[in-house]
Amino acid sequence: MKSATRSASTPYFTSIAAGTQPVGGISKRSLDILIACMALVLFSPLFLLIAALVKLTDGGSVFYGHRRVGHNGQHFHCLKFRTMVQNGDKVLQDYLRNNPEAYEEWRTTRKLQNDPRVTVVGSVLRKLSLDELPQLFNIVRGEMSIVGPRPVVEDELEMYEAAAHYYLQTRPGLTGLWQVSGRNDVSYATRVAMDTQYVKNWSLVKDVMIMIKTVPAVCLSRGSY
Repeated sequence: MKSATRSASTPYFTSIAAGTQPVGGISKRSLDILIACMALVLFSPLFLLIAALVKLTDGGSVFYGHRRVGHNGQHFHCLKFRTMVQNGDKVLQDYLRNNPEAYEEWRTTRKLQNDPRVTVVGSVLRKLSLDELPQLFNIVRGEMSIVGPRPVVEDELEMYEAAAHYYLQTRPGLTGLWQVSGRNDVSYATRVAMDTQYVKNWSLVKDVMIMIKTVPAVCLSRGSY
């Protein structure tokens, strides 16, 4: 949160009771821990390979942690393999200032299809969603879940308006309805509707189905950039 005063006064942070358990409870959390730990062991050689490639790109840090809003409005650092140049903020500001169309795209979706900050290795990692693998550590720590709404920053959560109430009821997910339904090819309003639908109709069976659908979605790179 930007400040303690804001966190106490912003409507979506007071829309659910403090200490409320995330959607899914113990059953969802148990499945998260089981799958995340198995995946960390299985993908450990891939982790090492990607880390080496990122480091060799420009010698910068391997991981990048971005501050996101989680369950009950708690902030955490969402981990990723670094896919951008180290002076990304300045590069983005300069690019948006000189490209009105890109500015409008960023204003409405918070993403750019042709992002000038992304490195060559980073573009491949993003296309295959491999940059998000370090979020398995976020899952083990209890900050994220395997399935749920994608983690957002505070400014994005304001775009959810009343639907932010549903986002805050669950842990953000490594994958979710948005991931298996087109990702960046769908509007932000549709993404919000998907997150709301997910929370309202949660079941462990639906979580497993989304996990299964994630595999072909990632392999086909649907809506990924």
